[in-house]
Amino acid sequence: MVVSSSIFIMISIVAYLVVVIAIGFRCSNKNKTADDFYLGGRKLGPFVTAMSAEASDMSSWLLMGLPGVAYLSGIADAGWTAIGLAVGTYLNWLIVAKKIRKYSIVAGNSITIPDFFTNRYRDKSKALMIFSALIIIIFFVPYTASGFAACGKLFASLFGVDYFPAMIISAIIIVGYTTLGGFLAASTTDFFQSIIMTIALFIVLIFGIHSAGGFEAVVENAKALPGYLSMSAVYDVSSKASAPYGFLTIISTLAWGLGYFGMPHILLRFMAIEDEKKLTLSRRIASVWVVISMCVAIMIGIVGLGMSNAGAIDVLKGSASETIIVKISALLSTYGIIPALIAGLILAGILASTMSTADSQLLAASSAVSKNILDEVFGLKLDSKHTMLVARGTLFVIAVIGVIIARNPNSSVFGIVSFAWAGFGASFGPVVLFALFWRRSNKNGALAGMIVGGVMVFVWKYCIRPIGGAWNIYELLPAFICACIAIVVVSLVTSPPSEEITDEFDKVNN
Repeated sequence: MVVSSSIFIMISIVAYLVVVIAIGFRCSNKNKTADDFYLGGRKLGPFVTAMSAEASDMSSWLLMGLPGVAYLSGIADAGWTAIGLAVGTYLNWLIVAKKIRKYSIVAGNSITIPDFFTNRYRDKSKALMIFSALIIIIFFVPYTASGFAACGKLFASLFGVDYFPAMIISAIIIVGYTTLGGFLAASTTDFFQSIIMTIALFIVLIFGIHSAGGFEAVVENAKALPGYLSMSAVYDVSSKASAPYGFLTIISTLAWGLGYFGMPHILLRFMAIEDEKKLTLSRRIASVWVVISMCVAIMIGIVGLGMSNAGAIDVLKGSASETIIVKISALLSTYGIIPALIAGLILAGILASTMSTADSQLLAASSAVSKNILDEVFGLKLDSKHTMLVARGTLFVIAVIGVIIARNPNSSVFGIVSFAWAGFGASFGPVVLFALFWRRSNKNGALAGMIVGGVMVFVWKYCIRPIGGAWNIYELLPAFICACIAIVVVSLVTSPPSEEITDEFDKVNN
C-alpha cells in the first residue's frame, strides 16, 4: 500500500474515531445515576435498540470470520452458521424481548441480568447474583481482550506499526467513550457503527465483483470447485476436493442460534427500549439487517476467491482468509484519493464491528463487578456521585486487565469467542427462558441450570468433544440441553415458588 493511500485511509479512520468520542461526550451529561450509566434510563428508540443489539452481537466475526470461512470452504459451513444465527436472532426478538422488558421492570426495576435473576426468584441468599456476575466476568473479560487485540492487529497490519501501542490506542478509544457515556454512548455508537458496517459490506461486494471480472466469472469459478456451492458438502482447499457436511454437523452448527437467549449485552438492549410496543419494529429491522448482512458477508468470501483466481489479489491460506476485506480495501485504495478514503471507511467498518462488541462487553463486565458484587453482595452503599465514580473506575480496571490479556499479538485469545458464546448461551439462556415462561421454576432450579450449563461447556469442550466422531458437537448444544433438564428436575423436587412470585409471574403474563 503506497504512502499516500495510507494517509487518506488514516484520515477516514481518524474521522470515524473522532465521531465516536464526540458521541461519548454528548451522552456523558445524560448519566445522572448508575441506572442511567448501565441501562440508559430505558430511553432507547426502536432503531437504536435494533441496530445496537445486532452490531454489538456480530463483532468483527461478520466482516472477517464469516467471509473467511466462505472463502476457504464454500457456503455450507458459513451458510448453516448464518441460518442458525438468523433464526436465533428472530426468535430472541419474538419471544424474549418484550417479555424481559416488561418483567425486568415489574421485578424490582432490574437494570442488569444478575439483578433480574435475583429479583425474579426473590433470592435473598444472593447466590444467583454472585454466580451470574462471576459468569459474566469469566467470559466477558477475555472476550473484551479479543476485541482490543483485533483492533491492534488491524492497525499493525495496515500501517506497519508495532502491535502493542496500536492495541493500547484502540483500547483507550473504546474505554474513553464508554466511560464517558456509559450504556447510552455504547448503544448510540453501536447504531452509528452498524451503518458504517453496512456501507463497508456493500462497497466491498460491488468492487470485488468488478475486480473478479463480473458476477458470471465469480459464479463460474465457484461452480468449478467441487462442493463449494453445496449446503451438504464442504470444499477442502488443501486437497481441492469436497467432503460431506453431515446431518450431525448441521445440527451442531445451527446450535449457534441458541446462544442468543443468554447474551447479556443483547438482553440489556431489550430491557432498555423506551416503549415495549416499539419492539415489534425493532425486531423487523434487526432480523432484516442480520439476514442481509450475513448473506453479503458470505458472498464477499465467494467473490474474494474469484478475485484470487483472477489474479487481482493474492491467494489466502488458513487464518489469512479472514483478512479478505482488508486485502480488497488495499486494492481499492490504489485507484486514487476518493477510493482511498472509501477504503478507509471500509476499514473503519471492521474497526466499528470490533468496537461495538467490546464496548458492550466492557460495560456488562463492569456492571457485574460494581453494581452486583460491590453494591448488592457486599453492601457498598454510595450516593449517586460516588456510585458513578465506582462504575467508571471498575470499567477502567477491567479494561486494563483486558489489555494485559491481549498484550501478546500471538495470543490464542480469539479462540475464546466461540467458547464464550457457548458459555453464556448455556449458563444464561435456559435460565432466561424458564424464568420468563415457566411459572413453576424456582431459584434452586435456576441456580442448578446456571451451574450445570456453565460446567458442561467446559466438560464437553475439553473432555468429550476431543473423542471425535458423533461426539464432535459444538459444546453449546449439549450444555444447553443439560441446563434445561437441571432446571426442570431441581425445580420439581424442591419447594414451589411463593405466592408472591407466582402472582408477579401472572401479572407479567396478563
